[in-house]
Amino acid sequence: MLRLDYAAISDVGRVRKDNQDSAYAGPWLLAVCDGVGGAARGDIASATVVSELRDLDTQPDRDTSPQALLRLVNDGLARAHQRIADLVDDDPALNGTSTTASLGLFDGARMGIGHVGDSRAYLFRDGEISQLTRDHTFVQSLIDEGRITEDEARVHPHRNLILRAIDGIQDLEPDLFLLELTPGDRLLFCSDGITAVLDAGRLADVLSTGTPDYAAVELVRASLEAGTTDNVTCVVADAVDADAAAPDAERSAAADLQPMMVGAAAELRRRSRPAAGKSLFRGHRSGDTGELEPISAEVLDEAPQATPTDAIVDPESARYAPRPPRRFTWLSRLLVLAAVVGVVWVAAAGAWTWSQQQYFVGVDGDRVAIFRGLNASLPGVDLHSEWATTNVELGRLSEFEADRVREGIDASSRDDAERIVEDLAAKMSVEEPA
Repeated sequence: MLRLDYAAISDVGRVRKDNQDSAYAGPWLLAVCDGVGGAARGDIASATVVSELRDLDTQPDRDTSPQALLRLVNDGLARAHQRIADLVDDDPALNGTSTTASLGLFDGARMGIGHVGDSRAYLFRDGEISQLTRDHTFVQSLIDEGRITEDEARVHPHRNLILRAIDGIQDLEPDLFLLELTPGDRLLFCSDGITAVLDAGRLADVLSTGTPDYAAVELVRASLEAGTTDNVTCVVADAVDADAAAPDAERSAAADLQPMMVGAAAELRRRSRPAAGKSLFRGHRSGDTGELEPISAEVLDEAPQATPTDAIVDPESARYAPRPPRRFTWLSRLLVLAAVVGVVWVAAAGAWTWSQQQYFVGVDGDRVAIFRGLNASLPGVDLHSEWATTNVELGRLSEFEADRVREGIDASSRDDAERIVEDLAAKMSVEEPA
């Protein structure tokens, strides 16, 4: 039987004014969520999901099967997904809010892991680190296709675009899998504020030292020192043999360990409060955290108006409303063009077939002729052709009949056209001068 020693920490960072990350660490549950949505309040999304997931932090039955453990994880994510949908229904201003989620549900021997988005889970075992989850991002799809490398992904202009999230709208498709734990394993769940600036080697260096609490603090500090512009949140947990002898101080600390909720889930405040969003980590070299102070209305009134090219797009805004990447755009356009051409061709063919079933009586030189097609023309295009020339002479018809023929006498069919010619021929014979 194993138990977890854990620590959780979340920091707003040195750039952002609010923390949209949330995390939870308890004896049976570890979870990290990174809110997405910018103005749509990603902090509410992450806090809501963590608050729903914390209900999973109870000891599973000893006879819980692996499938049942994963079902608990999936059901917890589904409830959180529905809760986001309910919030948006109650307040349309939240439309577009969503969050990532990476969590592990522990049963004393193994962990059922659920994952949506680009937060990550790692396992540090025997001095080696391995990434357990796969990012649901556009750049990860490029990596999988071999088009870019991991290092190139860190600076890719679309690195913030996620393809899956908990948003209460799109179908929830979490990755679910089991992890067998052994004594000495160390687990890391973290937001992309850490993984965007620390590679696997640096993560392993930090995770190889100290207690979970020490490692968590050092991960946040290292991320800030590396220049992350995002919120920074992590949960570090050690799998420990529950029956192994331990010093009194460690046993006492383990007994006193309480569930931890950090980030937006624990400190959701009104943005107007002066203390909101202050970093836990001061004194970066010169002591300046790099955090931006609010700009007063007076300063804005006096400042010159920015042009559109001066606008800076917040990376978090790019994560708003996750959507699939625009892949194979040229192929989509080609298929649309082919479909349009096909429709036009079918319509044109149908129109031409219909026109060739139409007849009228007209003039060919000084004789009456039968034409097939429409009694009309377009610039450079004739919509009819001569089908038959008759012996009826236009000059031997009355002026009235001759004008009718010049204008064209429509016929309902070929037989009708022949009947009209016969009538004209009869009139020509009657009116022929003696």
